[in-house]
Amino acid sequence: MNIKKMINVLMGSRQMMVMCLSLIICALSFSPARAQKFALIDMDYVFKNIPAYERANEQLSQVSKKWQAEVDALTTEAQTMYKNYQNEVVFLSKEQKKAKQDAIMEKEKQASELKRKYFGPEGELFKKRTALMTPIQDEVYNAVKDVADLRGYQLVLDRASDTGIIFGSPKIDISDEVLRKLGYAY
Repeated sequence: MNIKKMINVLMGSRQMMVMCLSLIICALSFSPARAQKFALIDMDYVFKNIPAYERANEQLSQVSKKWQAEVDALTTEAQTMYKNYQNEVVFLSKEQKKAKQDAIMEKEKQASELKRKYFGPEGELFKKRTALMTPIQDEVYNAVKDVADLRGYQLVLDRASDTGIIFGSPKIDISDEVLRKLGYAY
């Protein structure tokens, strides 16, 4: 598994990362007995020290709040319509009841569709996150790859993930080196 895939997995499911790491360790344990060089990286630390990543996260947070407010407004409107309907139901004709019920259901449908549009699996938030984060992740991946190639590492593990790393020597942590490679002197 290459480092780019590991970074993408780190941004996704932690369980998937644990499973992938287990497979890597198993595969390496059956490889020929030769010296393997490993390094650790703290991806949380790296990303927190990249201003563009922090700005992108803030931008995503702001747009998410804005979109959530739009969805909440439609949901509240539907709830208000329903409460008004409950208060008036005894005074309404059969046709009026049907019309109000249809209007309430339409408003709920609009809220649901808007939520799916913004927050669904292929929604606007996903697209925006991909557009903002992919260039940064690619840049970090390339820096990690360059450092790994330069220093002869066969495997770079993320110290920040839930991979079961109990101890990692600071001597093999390349986080600061990757940041220097990216132009952030720490």
